[in-house]
Amino acid sequence: MSGIYIHIPFCKQACHYCDFHFSTSMRNSDSMVSALAKEISMRKDAMDGPVETIYLGGGTPSVLKIRDLELLIATVYENFTVSENPEITIEANPDDLNPDYLEKLARTKVNRLSIGIQSFVEEDLRMMNRAHNAAEAVNCLREATKYFGNISIDLIYGIPGMSNEQWKQNVNTALSFGIPHISSYALTVEPKTALQKLIATGKIAAPQDDAAREHFTILTELLANHGFIHYELSNFAKENYFSRNNSAYWLGKKYLGIGPSAHSYDGLSRSWNVASNPIYLKSIEKDALPSEAEILSVTDRYNEYIMTGLRTIWGISMEKVSNDFGAKYLQYLQKGSSKYVSEGLLRIDDGILTVTESGKFLTDGIAGDLFLVNLA
Repeated sequence: MSGIYIHIPFCKQACHYCDFHFSTSMRNSDSMVSALAKEISMRKDAMDGPVETIYLGGGTPSVLKIRDLELLIATVYENFTVSENPEITIEANPDDLNPDYLEKLARTKVNRLSIGIQSFVEEDLRMMNRAHNAAEAVNCLREATKYFGNISIDLIYGIPGMSNEQWKQNVNTALSFGIPHISSYALTVEPKTALQKLIATGKIAAPQDDAAREHFTILTELLANHGFIHYELSNFAKENYFSRNNSAYWLGKKYLGIGPSAHSYDGLSRSWNVASNPIYLKSIEKDALPSEAEILSVTDRYNEYIMTGLRTIWGISMEKVSNDFGAKYLQYLQKGSSKYVSEGLLRIDDGILTVTESGKFLTDGIAGDLFLVNLA
């Protein structure tokens, strides 16, 4: 299985918490779409298997015209072998998903929406500097569900000042629309973001771990009661609605990244495009790929497997660790994980290491502790 990720580096405005690459100027959007299509063509020999997922992320892909989205998807079909039933996802913001846009989008090959709701509470949206308001969050779902059955929404928990009851209302509002997939993340303060500056100057309170943990517990219990499977630390879905694109990442499948700042992975190496729109455009115009690459060491690949595997229901296979990385890595993992198993935070069943319910909120910390920095 292979996937193609296309990065759309434009947003209407900058969310306070975001550290992704994007521009709030749409001045070069036409040139960028042409460059993205050209890069797709330039890299037509980069994948050896059929493309099973196409994911337009960002940034905010829904700021593009429908014809631009159609061009990019058509260019993938022209240059790659695409499977008979691919998952084709577009990330979208609520303020873009008006009835006319949705009706036209439904006539394209896009068959999955990932909508950045983040919150249904007006105060939260203003604090995060989101481009949409609470009414638009509700209205877009009312309209989107008329045209698409495969919809995911993003929700953020651990927002300063958000009560447990407000968080429950957020989740229940999402459930009221019959959404089959929810991605939910704790509000994180990334370096050099507006949120970090606002907290440093005392204009916004810092997120609290205790509140985030309570929200996480509420989230997992509510969604489990509604038939959702907690298949990855931040992702919940009804059966048959797992994100095929993201699952491929977590399972170590190959993928190709198109656009400024986009990453690619072929199983042994990782490459990434320059995170600059002007440099990217100039490079593609000159028929040059603006990318760098690194060969991943055995330890790099082991650490990535630990991080991604532990976050999922598929866990970490002890047999795979032994076969792919060697006996020393297996011994290191067994020794490091033993204390967490004894504490009831990890468990081993049939040679598969997974996180227990009580350990889920601590997953990233546990994974980090199991990383191998240097193996003598």
